[in-house]
Amino acid sequence: MTSTASLAIADASPASAPASVSFDIESPLGTRSTTVTYERKGAGEPLLLLHGIGHHFQAWRPVTDILAADHDVIAVDLPGFGASAPLPGGVPYDLATVAPALGALCAALGVDRPHVAGNSLGGLLALEMGRVGLVRSVTALSPAGFWSETERRYAFGALRAMRAGAHALPLPAVARLSRSAAGRAALTGTIYARPARRSPDAVVAETVALREATGFEPTLAAGGSVRFTADVPGVPVTIAWGERDRLLLRRQGVRAKHTIPGARLVRLPGCGHVPMNDDPALVSRVILDTTRAGLRAAGTAELPAVSVG
Repeated sequence: MTSTASLAIADASPASAPASVSFDIESPLGTRSTTVTYERKGAGEPLLLLHGIGHHFQAWRPVTDILAADHDVIAVDLPGFGASAPLPGGVPYDLATVAPALGALCAALGVDRPHVAGNSLGGLLALEMGRVGLVRSVTALSPAGFWSETERRYAFGALRAMRAGAHALPLPAVARLSRSAAGRAALTGTIYARPARRSPDAVVAETVALREATGFEPTLAAGGSVRFTADVPGVPVTIAWGERDRLLLRRQGVRAKHTIPGARLVRLPGCGHVPMNDDPALVSRVILDTTRAGLRAAGTAELPAVSVG
């Protein structure tokens, strides 16, 4: 489909330093080039981490050190989010383009069929990558695409309200709000069940990421008609849902299980829509259980047990 192009490392010193890679993607307009920012750490089988709409790879930082004890962890800014470039003009932000583009990203990084974990939009992309055979296992945390039309409109309305708020607040006001637990709840309570646990600096950074995400509106436009209705055969799949998810209600997890009968459906007590910060140990355990299932399915020796509590 695509091939590696120029590998442009922004900072090749520490393994965990953000870096960038440029590569070719196939689109309805033909072959185009894009550049993605990512953070990479650890060693072992590769594990790709995909964030949700309006977020950035730093959403995974509460769990990356745990996961990196067993895996070569690659947390990416999706095209048009975080520090990644937007997709080239006219290239759609739809599943048919973005999921294969992530496969091309993996090829550019020298990674063959990684494990993948995704949250929200990232969970939907992870499932699509699993469906088309690009990955070894899938962990989807509150994935998009299993909503009713009413639920989708509610979620999109809440996301647009969050983005409007991020645009309306001057940066000094965001910084001031982030210094108190109540302020962090006001800024991020829609996506976290325990927003007070988020650091002030992280809240400021993700508010800026939401405000500046060039891919936000085109992703919502492409997502208006999205329903994930296919099975994901041949790889272990875990679908995990926060019991306190206020954006995509947990009953959507039951629909996901009906759609993908072989998937493991897991409750995340005390967690909201973005559960990595609410309970890093639990989320890490869920992901590692899935990657180990992928190793067993591939007939590979299991990884040693790891303590995440």
